[in-house]
Amino acid sequence: MDNIAGTRARLTWAVNLAVLALVLLWTLPTAGLLISSFRDRDQIAASGWWTALAPSERAEQFRAAPPSAAVEASGAWVIEGNLLAGRGGEIRAFGINVNRPAEFPPGATATHPQGQRITVAADGAYSIVHDAQPTGTTGQRIFALTLTPPRFTFENYRTVLFSEGIGQSFLNTMTVTIPATVIPILVAAFAAYALAWMEFPGRALIIAAIVGLLVVPLQMALIPLLQLHNSIGIGKAYLGIWLAHTGFGLPLAIYLLRNYMAGLPREIIESARVDGATDFQIFLRIILPLSFPALASFAIFQFLWVWNDLLVATVFLGNNEEQLVMTGRLRELLGSKGGEWEILAASAFVSIAVPLVVFFTMQKYLVRGLLAGSVKGG
Repeated sequence: MDNIAGTRARLTWAVNLAVLALVLLWTLPTAGLLISSFRDRDQIAASGWWTALAPSERAEQFRAAPPSAAVEASGAWVIEGNLLAGRGGEIRAFGINVNRPAEFPPGATATHPQGQRITVAADGAYSIVHDAQPTGTTGQRIFALTLTPPRFTFENYRTVLFSEGIGQSFLNTMTVTIPATVIPILVAAFAAYALAWMEFPGRALIIAAIVGLLVVPLQMALIPLLQLHNSIGIGKAYLGIWLAHTGFGLPLAIYLLRNYMAGLPREIIESARVDGATDFQIFLRIILPLSFPALASFAIFQFLWVWNDLLVATVFLGNNEEQLVMTGRLRELLGSKGGEWEILAASAFVSIAVPLVVFFTMQKYLVRGLLAGSVKGG
């Protein structure tokens, strides 16, 4: 018995460690995305998010003031300025050749092949001394190895939240998401009750077909469904995308609700029928109130899916300004190259704000709704 108890203890530790590892795998990328959303582009390009609290070192190229800024002093022409003006930091080394950006220490004087003498201090102050009045319109290139202190900014969120059209896109997303969540629940609840408690020919085949539809990729149906919508006049309209999301969400909704309803106590249903209640009365007054956890579970899944959807919205609504959803607006905000990682990180947290509220509001029903009916089945 002691060995068995010891084995159980070791297994418990193994399970706990496995759960901890899974939590870290999910949490660390999210934490990295959150930290990156408060960093600027230069910091993201220079170092990883895990170094956000430490100074970052990188090689940079600067342009000194143009020759027109030269001032005559003691028979020479001097151009002065500060490479780090307005940003702070420290110059660790500098150079005048792109292949040797850290050739000279701060405070040293480098002689350019054209004759000018360049001095750069640790605080970024520089001076370029010419023996004759310089000509041209472009400032001298100076390369430096800089040490930049950690910086955090809300500019990424301001860019996302106050970009043109973001408010309209938020309303468009709500217009799509709420009906596309409610309609499948209403339809699936009736179908689930019929499949769980009503006897009719072909019920087993319908249940098998619904299970089969769970594994069918929705991408296979996009083009045929869009052609159907265009032929009946609801293409590129809200009604079309509501019906599309309803069709794609119904198999999972019916499957979840049917399993839950089939696990409800049979005695309650039979007692109601003995008392003369119709199927509609049983469904409305008994089944629906008892099935609220399952309804809430599917509502969470469907809301998250529709809110974060881009593919279905692009196919059935397009990219016109009046109907562009949040995911489409944020995609346009990133530009055609998609290289603005700081905007991408901030956009991710802006877009998940509403789904997080919905999830944490209804999470207590999630596990109950998913696990109910797993032991008993109809």
